[in-house]
Amino acid sequence: MFAQKKEEQGGVTNRMTYRVQHGSGEQISLLGFGMMRLPNNQDEVDKLVDYAIAHGVNYFDTAPMYMGGQSEVLTGNTLSRYPRDKYFVATKMSNQNQRLWSFADSKRMYEQSFERLKVDYIDYYLLHSIGGGGMDTLKGRFLDNGLLEFLLKEREAGRIKHLGFSYHGDIRPFDYLLDHNDQYHWDFCQIQMNFLDWRHASMKQGRRVDADAEYLYNKCEKTGVQCVIMEPLRGGAFGRMAQELVDKLKAVRPSDSPARWAFRWVGSYPNILTTLSGMNRMDHLVENVQTFSPLETCTEAENRLLADIADEMAGFPTIPCTTCGYCMPCPYEVDIPGNFAYYNNAVNEHLLPLPDKQAADYAERKEKFAAGLRKALPDVQKWARSCQDCEECLPKCPQQIRIPNQMARIVELLRRR
Repeated sequence: MFAQKKEEQGGVTNRMTYRVQHGSGEQISLLGFGMMRLPNNQDEVDKLVDYAIAHGVNYFDTAPMYMGGQSEVLTGNTLSRYPRDKYFVATKMSNQNQRLWSFADSKRMYEQSFERLKVDYIDYYLLHSIGGGGMDTLKGRFLDNGLLEFLLKEREAGRIKHLGFSYHGDIRPFDYLLDHNDQYHWDFCQIQMNFLDWRHASMKQGRRVDADAEYLYNKCEKTGVQCVIMEPLRGGAFGRMAQELVDKLKAVRPSDSPARWAFRWVGSYPNILTTLSGMNRMDHLVENVQTFSPLETCTEAENRLLADIADEMAGFPTIPCTTCGYCMPCPYEVDIPGNFAYYNNAVNEHLLPLPDKQAADYAERKEKFAAGLRKALPDVQKWARSCQDCEECLPKCPQQIRIPNQMARIVELLRRR
């Protein structure tokens, strides 16, 4: 199940845990570097990547839409300083906007990724976020325009080494692509998976979809398609876990953060090729490298504890936002992820105003909630109250959050008595 290299590189002993890519036999670091939220400074990116590569990380995931295109540029600049066989780079066909559905526009995006990344082949190429918009969108983006057929030929030609897709949203495109694996021969599939989503799936029209990590993982495993994992920390939600839940974890492993628990849980599953983490701070990178060098899988008792933690977290009235930022920009300048992050933190810290308006400390709690929001988002234009319910954000949200409805909840908490 595991592979491990113990080698010296620049005086650093590499103890990273690796997984073997089916077919090619390539060894992929079980910790992958997500490049979506990089510092917008090349020197800082270089320092992070240098540390990662020195400690065995070799999988780097980006996309044309990340940071308005700057992620691919920064990634290409930093990785091109290394021999091409020292890293595996993943990028995506991010043609979600219907204006980009034509074959010519999509092909131009594909070719631009090569230029930005400074490569003549892409190791892992993904159909980005299939599921949004259902089967009609899948057909428009990839099937009816001949784009998927083109990408399959690019894999045959060697310009794409491994072809896969990432998934959010309607389950039907996910099922369709895996059910036709005899035709497409997917090399991997990128899914959202963490110990909370494993037990508490979202429901749409009576079907378990999107966040149902157990269904997604098991179907990939049965189909023989390896998984790349995104959102192992639920967009940082585990780092903002309520203190009473953190204390339960600390009682078992006093030195381990909730993030380390979450990574160990994900890495314990055998069909996972790599686990992505968006590491834009050196301290996070160092801790994550330590977690995977080598990985210590969860025991049965620890899995039961995490299941209990997940059940308790599901009882908190948080908003399932992972702060991916796909919903942005808002035409009315609302900071959607910022509002949701503040609200979720207030829930976990028990700072929300009580439902009982007659409670003695009701007004005090409301004022503290508003004061905290002013500190988190100093520009009041970015507050939830600026939402005009235009619904432009709805089709963009991978978690299918009813964003205007959730904004209205936050606004209600800010209303004067």
